[in-house]
Amino acid sequence: MKKEMVQSLQTFYFLLLTFATGVFYFCFYLVSLVFSLSMAFTLIGLPMITYVMRSTRTFARYERIQTKIYTDLSIEPYGEPAIKEGSLWQQAKEELTDRRNWTIIGWLMLKFPLGLLALLLAVLCYIAPVIFILVPLAVPYLDIYFAGIRVDTFVKSLFVMAGGVLLAYAGAKLGRSSALLVGRYIRQMFERLHT
Repeated sequence: MKKEMVQSLQTFYFLLLTFATGVFYFCFYLVSLVFSLSMAFTLIGLPMITYVMRSTRTFARYERIQTKIYTDLSIEPYGEPAIKEGSLWQQAKEELTDRRNWTIIGWLMLKFPLGLLALLLAVLCYIAPVIFILVPLAVPYLDIYFAGIRVDTFVKSLFVMAGGVLLAYAGAKLGRSSALLVGRYIRQMFERLHT
């Protein structure tokens, strides 16, 4: 029982982390790429482009480790290219023409809609059942409606609580399945990098 609780808690964390990282990647790459490409005519823009494109390696490594920790899915790392020396223009050109950088950026930015779905599933699978289970404690103090029916007696609140227990059981299974799907998404990203 304790193992299932810990696994459910880890799955809940992973789904919330998927949402947070999805929002971060989307905002980071949208803002940094637009800003650095618009500043490319100055000397400030070239190092920015180079470092933004190199950040893909760090974020991909982070996603691989995070997926291994929370879902126990093994993902084979991809060989990172050596950082080339040369002028700012040459380094920026090398990073911009590297297909793997753009592949990783696309996959990481697509984590945003996936993260929104993960947040919805985290709320439905883990937060809603706890709220339903706590309904009998709140009935004397709050006006509670469930599916359009007022929950004003202790017996009705017990029915809602029983539904919460069933939802908790089903939600744990659904949450674990959705976390594995997110892990497979990251594995698919790395498989695309190997081709």
